[in-house]
Amino acid sequence: MDECIALMEAALASLSRGEVVLPLRPVLRIPDSTNVFAMMPAYSAALPAFGVKMITVFPGNHGSELDSHHGAVLLFEREHGRLVAMLDASSITAIRTAAVSAVATKLLARSSAATLALVGAGVQARTHLEAMLLVRDIATIRVFSRTEAHARSFSAWAERAHGVHVEVSPSVQHAVRGADVVCTVTSSRTPVLLGAWLEPGMHVNAVGASQPDARELDSAAVAACRLFADRRESLLNESSDFLTPKREGLISDAHVVAELGEILTNRASGRETDDEITLFKSLGLAVEDLAAACHVLAGAEREHIGTDVALGGLRPAE
Repeated sequence: MDECIALMEAALASLSRGEVVLPLRPVLRIPDSTNVFAMMPAYSAALPAFGVKMITVFPGNHGSELDSHHGAVLLFEREHGRLVAMLDASSITAIRTAAVSAVATKLLARSSAATLALVGAGVQARTHLEAMLLVRDIATIRVFSRTEAHARSFSAWAERAHGVHVEVSPSVQHAVRGADVVCTVTSSRTPVLLGAWLEPGMHVNAVGASQPDARELDSAAVAACRLFADRRESLLNESSDFLTPKREGLISDAHVVAELGEILTNRASGRETDDEITLFKSLGLAVEDLAAACHVLAGAEREHIGTDVALGGLRPAE
């Protein structure tokens, strides 16, 4: 996770400098369901390969033995366009998403932040706990899940994995009360975090909703916050957390203060006062997957890890 946080800082800064080609992701919606298949291509002048993440998102998998995200990241080398690697997208997505939230937390949360609230107890809750522990001195942790058994399982895992105590909260409102950092990492399609519960000085990482028909925050919550994005274009086109209050006339496009990369490259400022409420809306960018996958491939090549597969592309010998 610590390596990935540094990678995400570099990737987001590169995006802000204009070094990245990043089309909006085409999404195929599976009929008669909430399931989707998405394709996320990216090119970065700062990386040795370009590529695409192809992924399914099946929200109904939450609470089962299966992750909600399945797919692969494909890397192609830049000289001849050869496919050079295929990597598990579930692992990369889980790690890089939390690492980007850690970047946002470093830039936007109060330096004294010590209380963390996790809304959701799945895969992203686990990686977000790890990430938050790396960027702030967290002393108090609370978790809420609609299924109490999942929250208790998460608490037991956190004790084993990180040696920290996690309090299981009876409600979202209880979990976020007095929190310095709130991470919403749910599969909910309707708001789970209300503006009435936000308090001065909070920082919120809104992570779970990445489609135009799903959101985790109500309109009042978004309107009350200084809003930051991984990328403006993605936020303005793909985020119901933003688009719904915009349609309601509560906010405009100008409500987006900055992209994280603009803060990293000193083109914008982050938190300005201890009392303001900051919100990072995470949508997930293909350049983040690309940066993580290139790093993993380089490590695998050094350690001679992986399986070589011949997929063609060579001219037959004459």
